[in-house]
This record gives sequence, C-alpha cells and structure tokens, in this order.
Amino acid sequence: MKLPAFLRTPPPSVVLEIGQRRVVALAVSAGRGTPVQITGWAVEPLPEGAVVPALNAANIARPADVVRAIDRAWKTIGHRPGRVALVVPDGVGKVSLVRFQEVPAKPSDLDELIKFQVRKAAPFRVEDSQITYIPGAATAEGREFIVVQARRDIVLEYETVCTQAGAVPGVVELATFGVSHCVCASGGAPAGDWLLIHAMADGASLAIFRGNDMVFFRHRGADGEGHLRDLVHQTAMYYQDRLGGSGFARVVVGGAPEGALSTPPWRDIQTRLGVAAETIDPGRAVASVQSAPWSPGTMEAAVPALGVALSLRTDA
Repeated sequence: MKLPAFLRTPPPSVVLEIGQRRVVALAVSAGRGTPVQITGWAVEPLPEGAVVPALNAANIARPADVVRAIDRAWKTIGHRPGRVALVVPDGVGKVSLVRFQEVPAKPSDLDELIKFQVRKAAPFRVEDSQITYIPGAATAEGREFIVVQARRDIVLEYETVCTQAGAVPGVVELATFGVSHCVCASGGAPAGDWLLIHAMADGASLAIFRGNDMVFFRHRGADGEGHLRDLVHQTAMYYQDRLGGSGFARVVVGGAPEGALSTPPWRDIQTRLGVAAETIDPGRAVASVQSAPWSPGTMEAAVPALGVALSLRTDA
C-alpha cells in the first residue's frame, strides 16, 4: 500500500556522490507538481588513492581525506544536510539479471529465491552482503529482476565517511543507475533498444535498455587503453547473439569529457555500433540553476547525482 503524501518521509534534498577522483554534492528543491530546481552544487577533488573502488576489497583507503572533501562540499552548497542520498562507484556492486517463470506471491519467498539465484555467482557470501532488486522486463519466458549485491562492510565504509561528515545516508545507488535516471528524465526513455555507455575513472559500465527496461548490464575496471572498445564490441556481440537485437535506436554516453566523442577511440566505437553517440543534457531535466553557472565539466560530473535526485522525486 502506498501511503498518502503527508505520511511519507520526503526524499533527501542533497545527493552525495563519492567517486574515485572526486566528491560531488547536489542540493535540489521541488514543490509538489513542479520541476526540480538545483539550489547548490559542489565538485571537490580527492587525492589519488583515497578511494579505490573494488567489489571484494576495502574501498576507502584514506577516510580523513574523503571526510575533508565532503566538508568542503557542504561549505560550497551553503549548509550541512541532515540526510543525503548516497551514490557509490559501480565497482562496489555486482549487478545481475535473474528471470523466473513464476514469481512467488509472498515478498519473503521472492527474497529467498533471489538470494538462492545470486548465491551461485557471488564472489562473497550472500550472508555478508546487502541485496536489493527491482522488477525488470516481462517476457514470454517470465519476469526478470535487476539485482544489486554488495558486501555489507564495503557499503558501510562509504556510509561511515558520510556520517563522519555530519550527514546520515539513506538511499544508496550505483553511479550508472543514476545516469540512466537522468537520461529518462531528460525527455523520457528512448523508444526501442538503446545503449548507455558510462565512462568513469575506475572503468566503464554498459547497459542495454528496451524502453524503460534494463536487459543487460556489465561493468569493467580500467585495464588498458582499448578496454572500452573491447567492452563495447563484446556487448554488441552479446546483444545480437543472445538478445536478438536488430540495432540500437540511440547510443547515449555519460562521463566522457566535452569533445571526446570526436576523438579516434570514440569514432571507432560509433562506427562499430553504426549509430552516432550523443551526450546527456542534464539541463533538460531541471527547471533552473539557482547557484553559480555550470561549467561543462561540472555538468558531466553531476549527472549521476542529478539522476538519483530526479528518481527520488518521481517515486515520492
């Protein structure tokens, strides 16, 4: 049962992203039935080695540096929030798509069934992990679920530096999920099959969508100059061979610096896919910017946090 609005806790007004190279804070406001407005933003660099995203090893190597960066971000946006939504690197979580021919009616039975499925491929004990899931695509073969699994102690590392900086983390989201929310909020999900490429300091993530439904997700750490081209090629082959794909209607890129799509590596990727790539325009998803003017680099950095802020207000 969905509670009346006056009984529900309002979503946090600040989204905090902790990445490998920077901390991003985004403060937003939105009245009932009105578009989101950005009221403050901050991008604070992190020293190299302060955060080392990993699925199965410690991530926050220098917590004091991270806390100081968060404190600087609070000063820039003009206040220290009591609650925040927290965005973490994709490398923290394992994303799986599982399908069931029949979905149990009881939520507790579905929980156990999903835990049983992800236990097979988990690189750590299910008992030591946090697992969240949402319904995915409905097909003739059954219903898919998008499952995110992360080690509980690693998530706690990110939450701890947040609380040490004076804010209580609530929702925790992966960065690329935030990017996908921003794409859908910037004019709606593209019709047909579309590919999201999210390039990050610690690697890249690719997600295939059919309308609003994610049908594929893969993250790979940065392991060489050609890693993104290889990842795109492998993803395109999987799309054609296993998903019956006939071609992407759109290719959307997040995280690439301004002008990157015209460089040789990105030209090769677009040639391989047969579709011109486009960058995300976060300005289409918000009503106004009330703080200092955006710089191109800041807008790119803020996309995951903005996407989470928008999704929280859509669900509220």
